[in-house]
Amino acid sequence: MGNCFRSGGKPTSPPAKGKPSPSSSTRESGGGGGREEESLESYRRWPSAGGRVLDAPRLRVFTLAELRAVTRGFKPEMVLGEGGFGRVYKGWVDDRTLNPAKSSAGVVVAVKRLNAESVQGLQEWQSEVNFMGRLQHPNLVRLLGYCGDGEDRDLLLVYEFMPKGSLENHLFRRGGSFEPLSWATRLKIAAGAARGLAFLHSPETQIIYRDFKASNILLDHDFAPKLSDFGLAKSGPAAGRSHVTTRVMGSYGYAAPEYVATGHLYVKSDVYGFGVVLLELLTGLRAHDPNRPSHQANLVEWARPYIAGGRKLTGLMDQRLAGQYPPKAALRAARLAHRCLCGDPKARPSMDDVVAKLEEIDARGSRDALPPRPRPVPATSQRSPYRGSSKPA
Repeated sequence: MGNCFRSGGKPTSPPAKGKPSPSSSTRESGGGGGREEESLESYRRWPSAGGRVLDAPRLRVFTLAELRAVTRGFKPEMVLGEGGFGRVYKGWVDDRTLNPAKSSAGVVVAVKRLNAESVQGLQEWQSEVNFMGRLQHPNLVRLLGYCGDGEDRDLLLVYEFMPKGSLENHLFRRGGSFEPLSWATRLKIAAGAARGLAFLHSPETQIIYRDFKASNILLDHDFAPKLSDFGLAKSGPAAGRSHVTTRVMGSYGYAAPEYVATGHLYVKSDVYGFGVVLLELLTGLRAHDPNRPSHQANLVEWARPYIAGGRKLTGLMDQRLAGQYPPKAALRAARLAHRCLCGDPKARPSMDDVVAKLEEIDARGSRDALPPRPRPVPATSQRSPYRGSSKPA
């Protein structure tokens, strides 16, 4: 067993020019031709994982004119968000043909448009088409189509719309539109995200996600989570190899220490990222926040004494839960986070093991009684579990 405190068929490669083979995509004219029927033989199925992998991407190829119509001309008021790749716009398409539609008659989609100044944009666009175009799972955001030939800067991706937005918004933003997530909802999100990651790691898929973080976990109307943004995903190591050597990329605070130190990317480097997000779900704190005192800026290092059992867990749990969580279930979740955050990747559990543990926590936690709600007391006499630290903004 490693030391938890030590420092320290696959999908095809993207095509050279960024354009998937025409035979790999579903092409339609703007006039509303029927979509190509998917044959059962085009899938390899794993019922236990709830997902399937296509032999090749089957995506709608949009024209730029169509996506202008879908997004109402890329109007500023249609912007849903913005990231390193570019802006994401809200739009409407016909549910059956995916042709542009009126808002009163169509379904909502999200359209991501490449920022012309993005250095990694083309490579990430290729990766999304190749990976997300072939993978289907209840906990992965569905890619519906794309626009672009890889030779110009008009590269766009069209996804299903996730009405509740990102986990990041619900955990860290304050305001009337973001109510605190209940314990049951947090556990539901953790388990669903874990299932999506376990599917990516399955022997038939062998994909390293490389960018597991709260902002890449999107939520549907029932708070069911789906992983998004596969721009940094990598095919897993070849037979007989333990890791992939690659340039270090990703988000600070979520990347595994062995990856940051050496560029060696393991399947279980993703497990570390999952442990960070599980810790965020428990604490309501960001993985890294320079506004907190220096010894608490890095969430993982500050939380280790709590999740390892050296300090009372109540000093770690999100204050907005107001104590409304089964203490034993929270303790089991903290211990799981501790295992995921081991410095030695070999000592971390597999994502299949993580899923099984979370399902066990859910089953056993449902039998644990919630503590009684505390009586309101004047704010001046309340003791905060964040003594000596700043709360997230």
